[in-house]
Amino acid sequence: MLTIPVINSSRHPLPEYQTAHAAGLDLRADLPTGPLTLGPLERVLVPTGLSLALPPGYEAQVRPRSGLAYKHGIGIVNSPGTIDADYRGEIKVLLVNLSNEVFTVQDGERIAQLVVARHETIEWQPAETLSETARGAGGYGSTGR
Repeated sequence: MLTIPVINSSRHPLPEYQTAHAAGLDLRADLPTGPLTLGPLERVLVPTGLSLALPPGYEAQVRPRSGLAYKHGIGIVNSPGTIDADYRGEIKVLLVNLSNEVFTVQDGERIAQLVVARHETIEWQPAETLSETARGAGGYGSTGR
């Protein structure tokens, strides 16, 4: 298990896994001045009150919550958002309302998921050709419907 230093300046508990095998921790809106209203196609940067220190070789991904997406059309504009190991600022979530209805974000509401993952740092190896595969250069839609 990875231990990550975190500062919680909100009045809400630290994110928790909702089930034993969940990959993501739920992030909550930190809105001390009251709810935020999102009209159709509007976007807003929602603070969480959390700052963390990831070790090198790790990133945190901010992902949408499936229930908000399905029930209310609420997503994240830059999904998944990436938090790099050298970032020390507050985590904020860029929500977008893709529905035709007004949506209100309440203080303490679970608005996104945070998934911490290892990543590799690469070094480019310039090449004239690439190895052959059955797929080749087939892209969007090339493997069927």
